[in-house]
Amino acid sequence: MDKIKKTFVDSDIQVFIGKQLRLGVMIACAIAIVGGIYYLCRHGMESTPNYSRFSGESDVYTTISGIFNGIFALKARCIIQFGVVVLLATPIFRVFFSLIAFMKEKDWMYVFITALVLGVILFSMTTGVKL
Repeated sequence: MDKIKKTFVDSDIQVFIGKQLRLGVMIACAIAIVGGIYYLCRHGMESTPNYSRFSGESDVYTTISGIFNGIFALKARCIIQFGVVVLLATPIFRVFFSLIAFMKEKDWMYVFITALVLGVILFSMTTGVKL
């Protein structure tokens, strides 16, 4: 009996990454829709907000810990914001999975380039420094 060796080919990797992107967008949309429906159920009949004065958002909506604390407190805006975070994380996961795929293929030039791109993205996200 011959052993069948399964190897990755470029089309397999492209299909996997494409599915990952579609799934990430669908999950993000589902989370945002659930949060939006919940928001409308709780706040849909409130009066129109006053837009004549600008006030920035608190840390509840602008930090990961604040968003998760808000989700556990069942705050609808935090659920919507989490959907946005998932949507933003989707292409970052694509870069990460591409890095793994290039490592499996032993394509070291693309491993280096992809690792550099991922490093720049993560550095910019964690420090707030624009490169």
